[in-house]
Amino acid sequence: MSNSHPLRPLASVSEIDHIHLLSEQLGALVLGEEYSDVTFVVEGKRFPAHRVILAARCHYFRALLYGGMKESQPQAEVSLEETRAEAFSMLLHYLYTGRASLSSAREEVVLDFLGLAHRYGLQPLEDSTSEFLRTVLHTNNVCLVFDVASLYSLSTLSTACCAYMDRHAPDVLNSDGFLMLSKTALLTVVSRNSFAASEKEIFLALSRWCRQHVDGADTHEVMSAVRLPLMTLTEMLNVVRPSGLLSPDDLLDAIKIRSESRNMDLSYRGMLIPEENIATMKYGAQVVKGELKSALLDGDTQNYDLDHGFSRHPIEEDGRAGIQIKLGQSFIINHVRLLLWDRDSRSYSYYIEVSMDELDWVRVVDHSKFLCRSWQNLYFTPQVCRYVRIVGTHNTVNKVFHLVAFECMFTNRQFTLDDGLVVPDENVATIATCASVVEGVSRSRNALLNGDTRNYDWDSGYTCHQLGSGAIVIQLAQPYSIGSLRLLLWDCDERSYSYYVEASTNQQTWTKVVDRTRAACRSWQTLTFDKQPASFIRIVGTHNTANEVKTRLTVFVRSSETMNLCSKCFADIEKKQPGEDCTSKPIQSTGSSQTPVFSSETSSSQSLLSSSPPSSPSPPPPPPSSSEQPSAEEPSPTFPSSREGVSSTETAHGTLCTPTKRPRESASGSESEATPEKRPRTDEKEGSGEEARGTPKQKNRRRCYRCQIKLELVQQELGSCRCGYVFCMLHRLPEQHDCMFDHLGRGREEAVLKMVKLDRKVGRSCQRIGEECS
Repeated sequence: MSNSHPLRPLASVSEIDHIHLLSEQLGALVLGEEYSDVTFVVEGKRFPAHRVILAARCHYFRALLYGGMKESQPQAEVSLEETRAEAFSMLLHYLYTGRASLSSAREEVVLDFLGLAHRYGLQPLEDSTSEFLRTVLHTNNVCLVFDVASLYSLSTLSTACCAYMDRHAPDVLNSDGFLMLSKTALLTVVSRNSFAASEKEIFLALSRWCRQHVDGADTHEVMSAVRLPLMTLTEMLNVVRPSGLLSPDDLLDAIKIRSESRNMDLSYRGMLIPEENIATMKYGAQVVKGELKSALLDGDTQNYDLDHGFSRHPIEEDGRAGIQIKLGQSFIINHVRLLLWDRDSRSYSYYIEVSMDELDWVRVVDHSKFLCRSWQNLYFTPQVCRYVRIVGTHNTVNKVFHLVAFECMFTNRQFTLDDGLVVPDENVATIATCASVVEGVSRSRNALLNGDTRNYDWDSGYTCHQLGSGAIVIQLAQPYSIGSLRLLLWDCDERSYSYYVEASTNQQTWTKVVDRTRAACRSWQTLTFDKQPASFIRIVGTHNTANEVKTRLTVFVRSSETMNLCSKCFADIEKKQPGEDCTSKPIQSTGSSQTPVFSSETSSSQSLLSSSPPSSPSPPPPPPSSSEQPSAEEPSPTFPSSREGVSSTETAHGTLCTPTKRPRESASGSESEATPEKRPRTDEKEGSGEEARGTPKQKNRRRCYRCQIKLELVQQELGSCRCGYVFCMLHRLPEQHDCMFDHLGRGREEAVLKMVKLDRKVGRSCQRIGEECS
């Protein structure tokens, strides 16, 4: 029989698991005299046991029974003091079988069982018992469980008990278990800010506890936990003073503090509900001030537009207007989330205040000098409050403050504040955090912030700007105190960049935080600087060793100097024909040339050379008018000679003929039918183009022909269409602006012309096509 193919049974039958049989068979030895070699005596009851099993299961019994003491003698009897027999019997059963039934045991037995698990160091058993007790807490047993948890320093169980007592404070004060608390546990409970009960009820409960515990030395310490300044004058005179538990001086001091202090400076108590929004109708919250109140707390953060789905208030100089929320009761909060109306690019400024009585307000967030948008995640020191007020101070579009959603809660998340601003511990320039790119050129609006640092190439996956004009500007959703940045410069070749980075809070005043203008930088950049408040980050490129575009993921510019090819393709052609100067040919003007990424406005994209012997170039036209002169930051344009017909460029394999670009209606025409702004006008009477056909010229090529939005230089290049007009990114595609140019037909013509000029080996198969089309 061959062993080259071992049996591979199913996993369900390849492993034998009879743990339940082992547990049952060992459980049969519990309390049995057979094979026992040690006896425990608890409260007069004898419990026979087996040393080896106990030693294997518990380190305490291993040291006790095999440590060389008298308990290690054969057939020894071990007396256990301060141990209840019923709880010890449960413990033995657990050690033998690994099982214990807590639901059928009385609460006192379960607590003793927990004490034995803690004493003998059985940590898994202690955790499981604590978990069971957390699920069975109620008003009558929570004080007893908390006392035991405090005694054994069980922090998880203690926290659960405190959270339960905080939510049911009045009932806990009136329970019998409250009177059974130790002094330490008692002071721990009533000293918490989150123990949300009235001071009168707390005073009466502590008075009952003091009467039951007659030790007078503890009375003053216990009664000092009462916050007398929170009680009314009537309560202090009619309830506290007759009890005699506090001296008259204590009462006078409390009255003085209440009269001289601000209301919000008093040590108020409030309900604490961690990680849960308490500004909901479930907790009794309601909007008491503002317009369109019903939309703010409905929880809908998706369905809103210009007409509905938000609350608002007019922005006034004195700040009397605002949106005010009344909570169901006093709560402790340290975290607020706002959703500002963000269906366009507008920004807002605002501040947030909290109060207990609507008279004394404490400002917890002040963004009145910052521009903010969309979701706001705000943190501050914990405050007890009943009212929250949001006051808008600025809107970049109009004089109305719009708020879509409001949430407030207490969070246990760790956060750091620097002069009231959050110091982020993670990347906040992401789409998820509502950051956006407000200036820069990209095929995708948020390519800079989408987190994809792998999928980018020559045409996509980057954001850029023209050197000497514009910048890349990122707006964060809210102001942060930032001290570090990471940039990925486009690194698909060996180029390097120089740049600097600025930060601003209002897009008006900029502070330079990083200066790399004299450094050659590539790929990932990790930048650190002193913490700076910032709502806007501006990245300005100053140098690119390859071209005039500064990008995170940069791209090549096509121009007449590179035969309307990108520098990479142009370099490949030069390598194939090192002796031929491609830029020394005369340049013929045929209209605008659209490239996959940029259509160079400065060179008019007229870089096609004639396939026939070139004629003498026409004299250069006069310079453009002052209104059409490029700015000092833009490269000076070069204007080619005009010639009717088609133009061509000599390539490595022959002559590539490109038809003159003209609108679809015209079958033939002169160069005047090309894009009117691609060259200066040489004669006022030269009107055989668009004007002759009734098609208006685009006089201002700095704006979109469709929506008239202002365009940056690179946006003009990206938006130049073969029909002769310039469009923004929203109207750039032919179907978006009803393009009259026959792109499909022109593509066929160019394909045929290219096929005619193929090498000799394949030219014969295409010759007939060329003859028919020539």
